[in-house]
Amino acid sequence: MEPRNVTTVKKAKQIVEDRGLEYVKVGVFDIDGIFRGKYMKRAKFLSALEKDFGFCDVVIGWDSNDQLYDNVSITGWHTGYPDVPVRLIPESCRELPLEGNTLLFLGEFAGQAESICPRGLLKRVIEKALEMGFKPVGSCEFEFFVFNETATSIREKNYKDLVPITPGFFGYSLLRDSVHSDFYEELLDLSLKMDFPLEGLHSETGPGVMEAAIYYDDLLAAADKAALFKTYTKILAQKRDWIATFMAKWSPDWAGQSGHIHMSLQNLKGKPLFFDKSQNNNISDLMRYFIGGQQALMPEFLAMAAPTVNSYTRLIPGFWAPTEASWGIDNRTCALRAILGEAESQRVEYRVTAADINPYIALAAALGSGLWGIENKFEPDAPIVGNAYDQEFPKERQLPRTLNDAAERLLQSDPARQLFGNAFVDHYGATRLWEQREFNKHITDWEMDRYFEII
Repeated sequence: MEPRNVTTVKKAKQIVEDRGLEYVKVGVFDIDGIFRGKYMKRAKFLSALEKDFGFCDVVIGWDSNDQLYDNVSITGWHTGYPDVPVRLIPESCRELPLEGNTLLFLGEFAGQAESICPRGLLKRVIEKALEMGFKPVGSCEFEFFVFNETATSIREKNYKDLVPITPGFFGYSLLRDSVHSDFYEELLDLSLKMDFPLEGLHSETGPGVMEAAIYYDDLLAAADKAALFKTYTKILAQKRDWIATFMAKWSPDWAGQSGHIHMSLQNLKGKPLFFDKSQNNNISDLMRYFIGGQQALMPEFLAMAAPTVNSYTRLIPGFWAPTEASWGIDNRTCALRAILGEAESQRVEYRVTAADINPYIALAAALGSGLWGIENKFEPDAPIVGNAYDQEFPKERQLPRTLNDAAERLLQSDPARQLFGNAFVDHYGATRLWEQREFNKHITDWEMDRYFEII
């Protein structure tokens, strides 16, 4: 049996037994989109398929550096960090071609922790879409820099003077991707074997930077594929003593790294709903309201789409990232780009997101705001023509400039609480405020260079 043919608990048990596996790998994606998991003995795994398994809830109570949050209520020293149930997902079964003879299964938090589970969050928003008669489909595309460094060397160098695998500007270079064709081909092969197939892969403009567009799918599957792509691209690079980063912006000298989301809606029979040849630009009322909701709520939901302190260093004029909640038709200076075409391909590109997103949370924000626009028949502004950076926008279209401000906007957002639930908004907002406070404890190199001697 092929792993991607596993659709039930029965089939999950069968493939493990047929292959004679003594251990199976299981994992969950945490609030920052980091893959947390372990190897599990076969007997334990087979039992967990039926009854879930316990996972220390510290994984929902610490940050990306394993430091304990001091401002969340769902877990902490006050609860004793007990186990929370994790539900295994049979249909997530995948080969692990980089790790020999074993299989991978994704999980999601259950019980009380389900209310703050990133995958569970997206499932709830998708369920809302289905109740409205819509099936959301989409994909993510990521830019990432690759360095001829290791996890040890970057720390020894204090993240300075790092050596990219290629120098200079050279976007869409057949020279670069031919010289490093072994890595490109390994990544393409891995994407097929692990079922996050790439629609395209090419060099981008900058030293050692690549861009990968993941093939579209139903939205929950698209999120799984995006999260796995980020994790296993980093693993593939590190196995050859390179290192890949998905930071939003790692250097002031180069453009940031995007993590754009492409999304559209179909009816429950699979008919595209964003195309209407009787309307201006073939944009259906549904698509227009969807854009209207995304535009209106982007400032309130930005913390879900720009989740790190570093995210906000990318959102500056002239660096291929939006600075306001704008939209336009095939306009890459806008936060929302309406991509026109045939009915099957017409979609909205949500461009405010960077490569540092947690795909589940960012997709939930993009979908949820669009559904809110449809429910409220919310009209977007007139589409931007020309350079959005040269336009003046009203206050309600301006994006928060820091993670702290974005988190506060999310915590105060009634639509966020209606769409995502109080438990998620309170927990996630608190984790982003923690992230900002952790940053505020540190003195930057810029401050030292500027003030140490002269001030």
